[in-house]
Amino acid sequence: MPAVVTPTMRSVFFTLLLLLGTTASLSAQQRARDHGIAPGILPPGPLNALTDVAGVRVGHVTLREGDAIRTGVTAILPHGGNLFQQKVTAGIHVANAFGKLAGSTQVEELGTLESPIVLTNTLSVAEGIAGAVEWTLVQPGNEDVVSVNAVVGETNDSSLNDIRRRFVTKQHVIAAIQAAKAGPVEEGAVGAGTGTKCFDFKGGIGTSSRVLPKALGGHTVGVLVQTNFGGVLSINGAPVGRELGVYYLKEYGEPAPGGSCMVVVATDAPIDARNLKRLASRAVLGLGVTGSPSANGSGEYVIAFSTAPTSRPLLANSAMSPLFQAVKEATEEAIYNSLFTAHTATGYAGRKVEALPVTRVLEILRRHDLLARPHK
Repeated sequence: MPAVVTPTMRSVFFTLLLLLGTTASLSAQQRARDHGIAPGILPPGPLNALTDVAGVRVGHVTLREGDAIRTGVTAILPHGGNLFQQKVTAGIHVANAFGKLAGSTQVEELGTLESPIVLTNTLSVAEGIAGAVEWTLVQPGNEDVVSVNAVVGETNDSSLNDIRRRFVTKQHVIAAIQAAKAGPVEEGAVGAGTGTKCFDFKGGIGTSSRVLPKALGGHTVGVLVQTNFGGVLSINGAPVGRELGVYYLKEYGEPAPGGSCMVVVATDAPIDARNLKRLASRAVLGLGVTGSPSANGSGEYVIAFSTAPTSRPLLANSAMSPLFQAVKEATEEAIYNSLFTAHTATGYAGRKVEALPVTRVLEILRRHDLLARPHK
């Protein structure tokens, strides 16, 4: 389970929690699919998570203390080995570059990922780099390494977090990497999603997956999102934001929503960096169908990687369309999960962000006859 830590703790107990990532999790909330919200036509994997792609690991460190601290770190590892020595093929798509994605240019140039993917808040990207670099340098076999391309993304959690005080440290980043594990992924207001909001409700971390039928390769696509953006919320096609009375441009002249969304895509399909970039671009379609206009102040970044051995024959361009469908569906559902699993939160300067009113949302979906049973 993810570490929940506070910067004022200095005891041995704190150190053990930080490094081992063993502490009580937030109380579980039902996910979108538990309510019959199952976007698309493809089935999810067993966990309906990024970690349905074999070998992929996710870790959180959550910082929550007093009224000021609502932030954290989420780390994604493509596999459990030495990432620098066993790089994975990767591609990046940028829908709107209002944000920071450290390390993106080298991934674009070489088509490989050699570090964990770290997600945190806007003013803690430097700590994300420092932690990922330090962790990489001490891995056995990296004694002669003199250059590390750390990939660190962010969203701005200043709605609930006193972001200027920069609570995240490189030790928190290392702890999140060390806590990364396979299996279920905790969602909602945890890790890098602790202080974020989505469509003016509490957002955070969400994840989902899709599995192609064997006739189309049987490949898995997993998605993890850090949601912190606005727009006009739509769920399964229902105009939820409008009917709840919470949506962008309700009052004309209001400023465009900011905040950003980070999307991480994993697949076991054997595809090259060019087609991973194409796959990443289709994730944005899932973002759009939930109601995001990719506003001026909201950066949308997608990092996609493949865990398939480079020795395997690559899929042809003509085999990509089912994967495009899978990533679109999984991104949409991951965003819903980030909303459904988040709790109402208060934070810096007494600000409060309400959780999605699930009961009312389900009533809207029933009225529009859009509450289907999960796809089998």
